[in-house]
Amino acid sequence: MTLDLAIVGAGPAGMAAAALAGELGLDTLVADEQPTPGGQIYRAIERAERDSPLGPDYLAGRPLAAALRAGAAHYRPSAGVWHIDPDGTLSLAAEGGTETITARHILLATGAIERPVPIPGWTLPGVMTVGGVQSLLKTPGLVPEGRTVLAGQGPLLYLVAAQLSRAGARPAALLLTTSPDNRRAAARHVAALWPGRRAAWKGLRMIAAVRRAGIPVRRGVSGLRALGKQRLERVAWEGGEIAADHLLLHEGVIPNVQVSLALQLAHEWDEAQLCWRPVLDEWGRTSLANILIAGDGGGILGAEAAALSGRLAVLAVAAEQGRLSEEERDRRAAPLRRALDRERAFRPFLDRLYRPARDMLFPADDAVIACRCEEVTVGQIRQGVRLGAQGPNQLKAFTRCGMGPCQGRMCGPVVAAVIAEARAVPVFAVGTYRPRAPYKPVTVGALAGLADNGRV
Repeated sequence: MTLDLAIVGAGPAGMAAAALAGELGLDTLVADEQPTPGGQIYRAIERAERDSPLGPDYLAGRPLAAALRAGAAHYRPSAGVWHIDPDGTLSLAAEGGTETITARHILLATGAIERPVPIPGWTLPGVMTVGGVQSLLKTPGLVPEGRTVLAGQGPLLYLVAAQLSRAGARPAALLLTTSPDNRRAAARHVAALWPGRRAAWKGLRMIAAVRRAGIPVRRGVSGLRALGKQRLERVAWEGGEIAADHLLLHEGVIPNVQVSLALQLAHEWDEAQLCWRPVLDEWGRTSLANILIAGDGGGILGAEAAALSGRLAVLAVAAEQGRLSEEERDRRAAPLRRALDRERAFRPFLDRLYRPARDMLFPADDAVIACRCEEVTVGQIRQGVRLGAQGPNQLKAFTRCGMGPCQGRMCGPVVAAVIAEARAVPVFAVGTYRPRAPYKPVTVGALAGLADNGRV
């Protein structure tokens, strides 16, 4: 049996898309590797209480999850998609084994990942990403014990600092890496504050919450380092140092392009957000006619914009499959586009304000580990370039960088930045890894199940 639509991911884009697809009569399946809907931003949203320390923006995900559950789409939790054929065949790995499905259209709603922050000492126990700790706060309700320091920049940094405070784990310090140059450059986009005033007020409320919590804030931090012998003991920077049990790093998020790269979809370098993103049209269509992308996987705009883009993609699919006329598609799309334009308006200000500094993208210290899976250092990457490596894929032959379980999800941006610096060329000139299936580790038993079904 062939489905009308397969959606990969049950975050805001996937949930919104699935609910609308069901309303329009599309036979739809939603596959998500997590056990419950919500994605990263709304993780475990169905268990959230009204007085959750995560706040009202987190609780805004409940209607999306409820609509997914109540809708006509088939929802498959704990089902990771590990292979997609351009012809529309998807391979899923779940507790019951491996299965394949076929769909006329595929919507990738794989969201974003945190940008890696390769400072000296970032592999020490006690050093995590801000998003990782937020996931622990959302799922089992865990908070870090001891002295916790948050470092980096971006809205999520303020949000998690306030959430930890409300959960009874007030951070010992907030170290902001935003430079004065960034603030001056962002001021040129101040006109966007009015059309994007909802987002602007939300940001101001986050900053106010940090101040009310009494969290010490230090601005203009550079030269950040995590220090310790067996685990984190101190956090140092140019002109200062603080004792710490936990260091939470964050320098923004970037699109999760692992699957879109594996499918060899057309991508382009986003100089404003310093990342690769798929080339999309106004409906989320990619360079393959049957594959669309919605949400932060197509460019960072946030949860509300993700839901809007998911609905737009479904309208395009419904029209192509004869469920809607083009006139009806466009009529339904008009208010979604207006709302999406409002979400986009504030983005240039944020992109310029929170643009990562060079020392946060790649370290000068050769001893810093760039590829955590294979324990490859920055110095080894530079040596590979001196030996002739021109890009990340060629570097694998010299260092095994990017050949571990994550297939370059964590080290890819770091490796590309180091190669570009060593070659004295722009980052986009060195390219990116070319991931292959399986996108994430799959058991031999799961693959054997495919053989039993005649698929291999």
